[in-house]
Amino acid sequence: MGLLQERCAQVTLEMAIVTPLLIVLALIVYNLMAFSAAVARFDRVAPDIVVAHGIAPEGDGFTEASEIVAQKLQDAMAGYNVEVDVACEQEASGFGTVFSLITSPKTYRCTMRYAPWPQPFSIAGVQFGPPAYLEHERSVSVDPWKPGVVM
Repeated sequence: MGLLQERCAQVTLEMAIVTPLLIVLALIVYNLMAFSAAVARFDRVAPDIVVAHGIAPEGDGFTEASEIVAQKLQDAMAGYNVEVDVACEQEASGFGTVFSLITSPKTYRCTMRYAPWPQPFSIAGVQFGPPAYLEHERSVSVDPWKPGVVM
């Protein structure tokens, strides 16, 4: 009778050891799938938004195009729990100051930061949690003289 009870307890012990590992594995898979879905969406909408709002931005003219593109990207990525940052780099013009109205192609560097779930927490003074952020960057170059053309 005693031997039968020891076998039943072995399964309980194995389950108690394996269950936390399965939970951690499930959290890793969940975060990777959520990040993959956010990257796929970001890669689809970033060029469209840069072409639509990066060349001739809407508004009063005092707001920079990169801020408008960042806001539109943030709106498009709603529901994915990401932060969006956009930086604009303009290639050097070879015309000097004589033709200052002639602009050269611009490169928009769109960066998406995903905060994995759950955020860091501590149990008995020991910190647990994923890395601070997962980042993905998409660069889009546009020519202001050829609207709708991505280089």
